[in-house]
Amino acid sequence: MKRTITAGALAAALALPLTLTACSGGGGGGGSDDATANADGKTLTIWDYESDDSAMGQAWAKAIEIFKEKHPGVTVKTESQTFEQIQKNAKIILTGDDVPDVMEYNKGNATAGQLASQGLLTPLTDVVKDRGWDKKVTGSIATTAQYDENGLMGAGDWYGIPNYGEYVTVYYNKDLFKKYGVAVPTTLDQFTAALATFKAAGVTPLNPAGAEYPLGQLWYQLALTKADRSWIDSYQLFKGDLDWQGEQLTSATDTISDWTKKGYIPKNSAGLTAEDMGTSFISGKYPIMVSGSWWFGRLVNEAKFDWGQFQFPGSNFALGSSGNLWVVPQNAKNKGLAEDFIDITLSDEVQNVLGQKGGLPIAGDASTITDAKTKTFTEQFQKLVSDDSLAFYPDWPVAGFYDQIVSALQSVVNGSKSTSDVLSQLQKQYESGKDDLLNG
Repeated sequence: MKRTITAGALAAALALPLTLTACSGGGGGGGSDDATANADGKTLTIWDYESDDSAMGQAWAKAIEIFKEKHPGVTVKTESQTFEQIQKNAKIILTGDDVPDVMEYNKGNATAGQLASQGLLTPLTDVVKDRGWDKKVTGSIATTAQYDENGLMGAGDWYGIPNYGEYVTVYYNKDLFKKYGVAVPTTLDQFTAALATFKAAGVTPLNPAGAEYPLGQLWYQLALTKADRSWIDSYQLFKGDLDWQGEQLTSATDTISDWTKKGYIPKNSAGLTAEDMGTSFISGKYPIMVSGSWWFGRLVNEAKFDWGQFQFPGSNFALGSSGNLWVVPQNAKNKGLAEDFIDITLSDEVQNVLGQKGGLPIAGDASTITDAKTKTFTEQFQKLVSDDSLAFYPDWPVAGFYDQIVSALQSVVNGSKSTSDVLSQLQKQYESGKDDLLNG
């Protein structure tokens, strides 16, 4: 059984000193020897934020089952937290001694990279080589697992292990598309025309919740319709100067504003959460949802209408990457057990559970997937990987950018700021964070 971290435990964690002590990552060793002084070898504590019925939740349950079989004297404790809890509080919690042995954490410069650079995560490079994880986690999927001394992804030591992939796609209600005579669009103009058709029929087509990540992901996807790989590398990896008033971000911001004014996006979306978005689509209220592969399992289990998905039209790129990382906190007491658990999540047995449930395994065999919808979903991801078309996520480059994007785009939906002012605000925050990252 998963349990949510208690209010008292979280309050105690938040009472820890705010000063973070940066520890040396050493030579990429880490591993089980680092924590032997405090290890009891009898308990494995896992934190994650996957729902039990998601593909990942079901795969982790299988991994725990296998772990228990291999470690009959070990108690497994799982704590289910929300993405927001871990996003906001991980740095504070991990400075203490009461930390998990292994935890799911978001990848990218501003998240796993930041924790790695501050010495809060165990470097796993030697373990990766010893256990052969680098033979399964390869190419662009490995980019988010490695971080340099500044916390920039793509180089340096391994600090986490992904075992599934993810990407943002367009889910659509086939019944509503058929009812209103809307064809699956293949260009951005056709997509916009589809939105207009629904609105003219009295149906609001989109609900990209603005209180959390969905609106920012739609904004970035719109920018990608005018982007190439060099622009993405400038935005994500600082490989070149980024023009914040250029056509990519200007057009994306203008489009969000225009779609809101035309009623394609509800004006109250600025106050809605990702869960609000997902449940309203699942209920059949909205015909289109632009969001991630993490919704696939819930749609399979909960949607009562015929649905499908297609790649966002007019773009050669999609938001996506490896999935979240399993990381081992520097203060974890049972690192050897954590490594054993991570290893199991990369096993064929667990990877095939991910595949069958639509979890986009990175080391699974797509030919074993029997469900046609799941197989198509997986093959689309594999094509994005093989074409080098994954463009990561908009909040990744610098620490704290997630909240800044959310706030800025809420002002676009609310109509309180112009495109130029919004982009100037984001540029200032981005450049400040970039300077802290590279020179701090």
